[in-house]
Amino acid sequence: MSRWRPPSPKGSTYITAAGAKRLTDELKQLWKVERPQVTQVVHEAAKNGDRSENGDYIYGKRRLREIDSRVRFLSKRLEVLTVVDKLPDDKSKIFFGAWVTLEDDNSNKQTYQIVGPDEYDVGQQKLSMDSPLARAMMGKRLEDEIVLKKPEGEELYYIIRIEYKPYDEV
Repeated sequence: MSRWRPPSPKGSTYITAAGAKRLTDELKQLWKVERPQVTQVVHEAAKNGDRSENGDYIYGKRRLREIDSRVRFLSKRLEVLTVVDKLPDDKSKIFFGAWVTLEDDNSNKQTYQIVGPDEYDVGQQKLSMDSPLARAMMGKRLEDEIVLKKPEGEELYYIIRIEYKPYDEV
């Protein structure tokens, strides 16, 4: 039995301007602020002699590996991302960046913004465009029905509002 797994499918390469700014800010924070601080701690800890039992040295080196790994990921990811910073011409249809309000059969309302996979956060009402619900919404219009197939059955939603906010407000 092998541990090989097929590679996961690549996520979409779209991101909002605000999402790109957050990733860029994180990269700058890690590279310009955190990494120099941790490097200094590791340097000071290395002067103390035996490194095998030096907690500051061991944990500092581990944190450096984590920072370097994240910096590498962010650098490569930011190169391939496409920043979407203009609104679509047809605002009556659901496209990337739209704020969509859905209503189910029990009159429960949910509002989501469709964003890229690098910035989704359901707690902040940001839904990845690669998610099944967002894929079902793409291209739909006001008052269209969406049928979401789940293992426990189908759920029906109605689109009751589509809104596009200027990217400098989000």
